[in-house]
Amino acid sequence: MRTIVRGKNLDVSDRDRRYVERKMQRLERMLDDRSEALVVLSMEAHKSDGDSFIVDVSLVVDGRPIHGTATGASHHAAMDMVVDKLERQAVDQRERPRLRSRPAEEKEILRSLADGTADTDASSPRIVKLKRFAMEPMFEEDAVTRMEDLGHSFFVFVNAENEKLGVLYRRRDGDYGLIEPDLGESGQSASGRSR
Repeated sequence: MRTIVRGKNLDVSDRDRRYVERKMQRLERMLDDRSEALVVLSMEAHKSDGDSFIVDVSLVVDGRPIHGTATGASHHAAMDMVVDKLERQAVDQRERPRLRSRPAEEKEILRSLADGTADTDASSPRIVKLKRFAMEPMFEEDAVTRMEDLGHSFFVFVNAENEKLGVLYRRRDGDYGLIEPDLGESGQSASGRSR
């Protein structure tokens, strides 16, 4: 980390500069080598003696700016306080979830949606995954057992009794439902058997 120490309307002594650089080393474990910290020392004569020395620090941690200011009876005292504040802020920012930046393609889609030029068909749901598997005929009870073993809420199988495709599903009441499509019998009402 590179620390830049400046004085605002005052000359910074070598002793103060070394103290600031040493105190800023406490924050180096949270920063990368490219980080830069700007420390500005100043004084305000109109304040009380206990807080007339001011230290203002600005730096960036994980791409987020952090700023801290402290006053004290000396620049050393103010520096001690501001480093404590900055350390707490840096830890808070590290623990806070970071918003990811949007890729260029996603930004373009959002812009087109905002200005009304988006292709609405492209934004409608589409099939993104296809799964094929071999199906062996099985009895309904075996299908229930297989569904439970897999931990699924539905199970597609070929019924061994009638060789029809069946979709077994778990109902909200905890029981099971079975859907068996009637192929080639158009015009008839869909009446399912209840269990």
